[in-house]
Amino acid sequence: MIKYPRLALSFVFAGLSFGNLQAQDLKLWYNQPAQQWTDALPLGNGRIGAMVFGGVNQEHIQFNEETLWTGSPREYNMPDGAKYLNEIRQLLFAGKQRQAEELAARHFMGLKSKEEERAPWLAKVRDLKKLKEDPSSASINDRNWKTIQLPAINGWETVGLEGVDGAVWLRNSFVLPDSWIGKDLVFDLGKIRDHDFTYVNGQLVGTTDNASDGRRYVVAAGKLRKGLNHISIQVLNYFDKGGLVGYKDVTRPLMVYPQGASEAQALKLSKTWKYKIQDDNPPLVGAYQASYQPFGDIMLTFPASRSKASAYKRELDLSTAISRTTYVSDGVRYTREYFVSQPDQVIVVRLTADKKKSISFQAGLRSSHKQSAVRVTGPNSLSLAVQVKDGALKGESILKVQATGGKTIAKDGQIAVSKADEVLIYLSAATNYKDYKDVSGNPAAIAKADMDKLAKRSYSDLREAHLKEYQQYFNRLSVNFGSSPQSALPTDQRIEQFARDNDLALAALYLQYGRYLLISTSRPGTRPANLQGIWNDLLTPSWGSKYTTNINLEMNYWPAEGLNLSEMHEPLFDMISELSETGAETAKKYYNAPGFVVHHNTDIWRGTAPINNSNHGIWVTGGAWLSTHLWEHYNFSQDKEFLKNKAYPLMRQLALFFNSYLVKDPQTGFLVSGPTNSPEQGGLVMGTAMDHQIIRDLYNACIRASEILNTDAELRKVMKSNRDRLTPNKIGRYGQLQEWTVDIDDTTNKHRHVSHLWGVHPGADITWDKDPEMMKAARQSLIYRGDEGTGWSLAWKINFWSRFKDGNHAWKMVHMLISPAAKGGGSYVNLFDAHPPFQIDGNFGGAAGIAEMLLQSHSGYLDLLPALPSALRDGEIKGLRARGGFEVDVKWQNGKLSALEVLSTAGNSCTIKYQGRELTFPTVRGKRYTINAALQLMK
Repeated sequence: MIKYPRLALSFVFAGLSFGNLQAQDLKLWYNQPAQQWTDALPLGNGRIGAMVFGGVNQEHIQFNEETLWTGSPREYNMPDGAKYLNEIRQLLFAGKQRQAEELAARHFMGLKSKEEERAPWLAKVRDLKKLKEDPSSASINDRNWKTIQLPAINGWETVGLEGVDGAVWLRNSFVLPDSWIGKDLVFDLGKIRDHDFTYVNGQLVGTTDNASDGRRYVVAAGKLRKGLNHISIQVLNYFDKGGLVGYKDVTRPLMVYPQGASEAQALKLSKTWKYKIQDDNPPLVGAYQASYQPFGDIMLTFPASRSKASAYKRELDLSTAISRTTYVSDGVRYTREYFVSQPDQVIVVRLTADKKKSISFQAGLRSSHKQSAVRVTGPNSLSLAVQVKDGALKGESILKVQATGGKTIAKDGQIAVSKADEVLIYLSAATNYKDYKDVSGNPAAIAKADMDKLAKRSYSDLREAHLKEYQQYFNRLSVNFGSSPQSALPTDQRIEQFARDNDLALAALYLQYGRYLLISTSRPGTRPANLQGIWNDLLTPSWGSKYTTNINLEMNYWPAEGLNLSEMHEPLFDMISELSETGAETAKKYYNAPGFVVHHNTDIWRGTAPINNSNHGIWVTGGAWLSTHLWEHYNFSQDKEFLKNKAYPLMRQLALFFNSYLVKDPQTGFLVSGPTNSPEQGGLVMGTAMDHQIIRDLYNACIRASEILNTDAELRKVMKSNRDRLTPNKIGRYGQLQEWTVDIDDTTNKHRHVSHLWGVHPGADITWDKDPEMMKAARQSLIYRGDEGTGWSLAWKINFWSRFKDGNHAWKMVHMLISPAAKGGGSYVNLFDAHPPFQIDGNFGGAAGIAEMLLQSHSGYLDLLPALPSALRDGEIKGLRARGGFEVDVKWQNGKLSALEVLSTAGNSCTIKYQGRELTFPTVRGKRYTINAALQLMK
């Protein structure tokens, strides 16, 4: 694709100044260090991610490398799933959903990884007589046991037991009130992952082997003592989150109260529990797919200061992708600067002070992986080797310290620097992953080669190369919604006050933050952004931090084309190519079909089989949805070589799959998909609105592409026939767009997924131009579904309301998205999207949604300011891209268009619509066109 660079950051056209990048609010900043991971500031080069905490006495930089995952290359597909396909369909057509789901659960789900028997291990850890001391005993000496704060909603991994699975004993105690003597008590211990044996004063009072059940054990009065009573719990955690996780309402304590009494009379148990690990080698638990892993941590420990640090500030500058921490301690101003270089493939940290000989610290590496080791590799360098538990992947990182002045010593796994003037710290990291079939890489050699390349490079050279590479992407677009007095506040305070203060500049910052995150997670030549981009600090992240293809992965790339970051799409296209290989096997083994299929999740090994449960894991349009990104890239770029060599061959394979897969509904005569589900609700069915909308869009794209490329005339006829026989969108009895082929929608359903509106956004199956009545029905469905939702759901609703051209409702959703995560779906302190927990998709969907208010092009023309909220009275945005091959700069004042400039990148005819006016004109590739507020072309 030919690039037409922006010639200046500040320029004037149509008599109106468009400001400059420097005027934008492009910094996240805070006046205290990060207290938890979602406070830390993210950096990344598409492959290596870093989270910077900015502590004064201890700096913590947690880092990732995008190819460190659990698992290994293996077979994901059930060998004979296709044998049961027709029977499952017939059961569903006959209305026997439960029987169909049971059959599918037995014979149609994917294969798990290796699993071991639990019984022998369970018998071993339950044989308490073989232990030196019985941990269940009330009299055991627990003086040397360590302490932990529980409950922890995300597992004990988040409060000190990262990487621990197995048998762990927990102990607590309470003093029995005199008024409770002689009464039976209820011990409300919340949920426990996974299996518990609970003792009171040495006597077993309850056991439950179900992670989803809350524990409420009634203890007879005779088992209680006057005064101090002891609780001992043996927790058996086989995988994932462990320990006392409590309740979804994290304010609800664990408690004890008399049976029949109210919880208001309860005695709250201390959050400080003692613990002892009995056995941390439980039997392997099979997993359908792999999980993304953390790599390690850089720890910098500084001498304690004589006085409390002052003038503290940490920030992330989006215009440079550089983070800074500054503070004053003992009269010295210290500055740390951090970035992750794409040209040089290293994390770079620079420490400076305004007084010589002031920098002293110890640097170390650590990892939460059980199999990890740190060693000294030189007078100023360390290495960290990690091996993923029970997996094929391993990694190596190298930490190097270069001090100017002072003394540097490396020993005992640490590097000590004393009285230096300036210090540079570099970290390289690599794994043995080469592709989803090949793990023969040499991580130590790769990490060393990256580090060796820095030998003759100065810090200014590294910084300049970093800025040049990063800013070629970031500087393509600028946005200004006006100045805001809240810009003088730290970002966490701005989030707290956003809905009340209408901080317009924060909305503009949020859009640019989405662009920053996409550049940081998905550079050309890397792997796609997963559920958390490239950032993750847990060995058992939520949903494996993998690739969920029924909304989340696709949402990650909504900003790519429209927000002028087309190259960031390339890792996704590479993944689709790989999925076409693994998905071809799945299509054959499950559906006896040509082409390829992707179900609702995949991972780094490119698994494509159904996973989890039959009521939501059998969903076949993941590949088809992903293919719309190929078509959209062509629509925006008009790159026919890309269409011919990359997009159409993949789209064609998907069309071949659906030509074979679709079946006739005996009740209606229309073609339907199935077995399938409407993510992630309603169970296994035949036919959903979402499936049919996606398949219809796929057919339309393939038909148009084959015409452009003048190929596949006969296949085109088949695709047109199937498209026209697909079950159409339907309006139900409540005036809603039906989610399923039958009218069973529940108007009280507030589910986070709004899948049947896919045809409104991101698709173009339903538009105001094509079918106003269907758009009204879709809008009614969204009204029924409500505004509340998880972070990514809120982001999707911004886009929906923008397509409905209701800017004020879209703006309401922006307010809900940029709200404190403690209140539910919203934003964490560092503006990461909160499902909760953290998922990055909402950041990308929110950024794309704000842009969707300002420009839409899915109906074949440039629709200017189609959903401009009344709050955004004045503003400007430069560098938006539109379908057809156009780049748009637009300015508005008092809610009205005031200036417009269009760059043609393909030489196509351009049609613009704004408030009932329309302009069409031919264009020349590479030429800019100025249009006035009356929509008249200026010469």
